Amino acid sequence: MTATAAGVFKADLLSDTLTKPSQAMRAAMAGAEVGDDVFGEDPTLRALEERVADLLGQEAALFTPSGSMANQLGVRLHVRHGEELIGDSLAHVVRAELGAAAVLSGISSRTWVSERGRFRADDAASLMITGVGPYQVCTALVIVENTHNFGGGTVQSIDEIRRAREITRERGVAMHLDGARLFNAHVASGVPLSDYGHEFDTVSVCLSKGLGAPVGSVLAGSAAAMAESRIWRKRFGGGMRQAGILAAAGLYALDHNIDRLVDDHARARRAAEAMAEAAPGSVDLATVETNIVIVDVAAAGWTSAAFVEAALTAGVRTYAVGPGAVRLVWHLDVDDAATDVAIDVLTALLRSAPEA
Repeated sequence: MTATAAGVFKADLLSDTLTKPSQAMRAAMAGAEVGDDVFGEDPTLRALEERVADLLGQEAALFTPSGSMANQLGVRLHVRHGEELIGDSLAHVVRAELGAAAVLSGISSRTWVSERGRFRADDAASLMITGVGPYQVCTALVIVENTHNFGGGTVQSIDEIRRAREITRERGVAMHLDGARLFNAHVASGVPLSDYGHEFDTVSVCLSKGLGAPVGSVLAGSAAAMAESRIWRKRFGGGMRQAGILAAAGLYALDHNIDRLVDDHARARRAAEAMAEAAPGSVDLATVETNIVIVDVAAAGWTSAAFVEAALTAGVRTYAVGPGAVRLVWHLDVDDAATDVAIDVLTALLRSAPEA
């Protein structure tokens, strides 16, 4: 059960950002060796950055307070004022970061429409505009999100990513990976983290979702890029002092909480199968790849607002992602018992649509 200011939930499936640090993680944080990171003197933070860079096959890395900041630093590195980034229309960078690329860096964006956020190299290639001089906005960056949040936890194909990398190299366009849930993609696909990382100029990963750290993301790339990003992090207000306390949580998460993501995936799958049986058409099982399940509540006669409210009344918190769609996210604070409760509540609701 998860206690919040709003009450006590029997199963809190709102987001995997809700995870709380375990007692062992808190102990690691309390005992962390620290220093002033603005001066580059925090040894625990340096250790975390080196660890993440190595995992992703990159030269260097930089800790940031949030995934949005990590993404925006990556964007700022590659795109000059007046140039553009491109990505799919559901991408977090263009949909959920509040126009930061335009506001902070003078960058425009264009998007293509994809199925569940599924990345295809041809979509990116068809949208790129390069070598047009002063006549049109030039494309400087392609954004890929893996797994894809609003797509429902979609795992991106490494083959499509590699094809896109070949095209972008030829056309002088950079690639940034929004890997907020890259660890989920790695566990689900078996593709090594470094194989993903090698195909991108910069990669961001989040420690405060399924890995259970309370705060923080990491941006990785070349040593020169990270040195420049450190300057921009300070300009964006992200310079931190004794941040080793947070870095210790990240190191603990990397040591203990990657392999267990398979449990989140299995629980999400079990719930998805139960809902699909209870209300055919409500869940497409082919789309359940990781820890996120998108439920078509409209297929069972609900609006998302009414379904979310009814589930909440029964102790299960969910998230509306459209007028007839609800997102459920499994994480380390939703165990088998909470999953059983969620299945009972959600299947009962799907079987009994409200009266018109």
